[in-house]
Amino acid sequence: MTRLILRPGHDRRLRAGHPWVFSNEIDRMEGETVPGAAVEVHAAGGEFLGTAYHNPLSLITARLLSRKRESIDTAGFFRHRIGEALSYRQKIYGSAEALRIVHGEGDALPGLVVDRYGDVLSVQFLTLGMEKRRDAIVEALQQIFQPQAIVARNDVAVRELEGLPQGIELLLGEMPKEVIVEENGLRFSVDVPGGQKTGHFLDQKENHRALQGRVEGRKVLDLFCYSGSWAVHAARYGAAEVKGIDISAGAVALAGFNASLNGLEKVCSFVRIDAFEALREMTRSGEQFGTVILDPPAFVKSKKKLPEAVKGYLTVNRRAMELVEPGGYLFTCSCSYHMDRELFLDTLRKSAAQAGRSARLVEMRGQAWDHPVLLNCPETEYLKCAVLQIL
Repeated sequence: MTRLILRPGHDRRLRAGHPWVFSNEIDRMEGETVPGAAVEVHAAGGEFLGTAYHNPLSLITARLLSRKRESIDTAGFFRHRIGEALSYRQKIYGSAEALRIVHGEGDALPGLVVDRYGDVLSVQFLTLGMEKRRDAIVEALQQIFQPQAIVARNDVAVRELEGLPQGIELLLGEMPKEVIVEENGLRFSVDVPGGQKTGHFLDQKENHRALQGRVEGRKVLDLFCYSGSWAVHAARYGAAEVKGIDISAGAVALAGFNASLNGLEKVCSFVRIDAFEALREMTRSGEQFGTVILDPPAFVKSKKKLPEAVKGYLTVNRRAMELVEPGGYLFTCSCSYHMDRELFLDTLRKSAAQAGRSARLVEMRGQAWDHPVLLNCPETEYLKCAVLQIL
């Protein structure tokens, strides 16, 4: 097998448990180099560190799949690794069928995401190494789950960094006419081929439950509502009225359908409007809410865009705080890895000061348990959810 030799002193990250090798950490390659192929990673002194796949086109040139000498090219390898990931989740969620089954590096499968929506699997092959092993992965998934359909949701920009095209493709079977999943006892329609991310936001499952006790009898605003998951949970937990806002007509229609699917259409209403525009209008009119939910898309696509994104978070959180009645709550989220927890909290402090409001942090929450964080790979921790009481 081709050997990747690291430069002296550049093995510390791998030894600490991180699975990535950057291009500037490589001293040389020994043997034939085929993009996407397996390589053995060695320290400068020759010590074997693991088996990875290699892409010379990417800044992250190699990603470790194993700390052992073994084949990473077979359905058997992926069947074992995916089986371990599934076992971890079954111990937490039992027979729940709306889950993230594989969370990339968090499950020792960097570059692969697998979400399960009942009998349908939504898969993302984010790297060349995983794309090259697509057939083995699909075979393993078929053997474990016997799904009705497997959809590749490869419409993600990160693939371009790997020299890969974007697209959506049905890999196996036939899509059912409708996909309905259950979350916290509520039912949601999932647009697997066309919805955001892989069709649904699975990473807020536990955070949705945190609404209980903080919305009863209150008027609730759900900004960037997408399919209405936050709004429907708020209604189920006793909100008197829930208004959802999203700029997408499709999202507003889906949210309305999900509210009616749970018999909550009389409590929930959804409006198509830009959230920033809606915030300005509601501030001018003096509208107030007992609870505001702010779950925007990622403002930070790269580290160099961070200052610009911070301004966006400052503005949207300031305006949201201005709308919360005294003693009410703000659930505010960031799904941007580059906006780390401390920077996010600092931004919220500044937003409160600009709004002229005092706030206390009631809870600091993160991503759902089926999105595990690899401790020595901070890139796997991306979701922040702050629960603030606005005084």
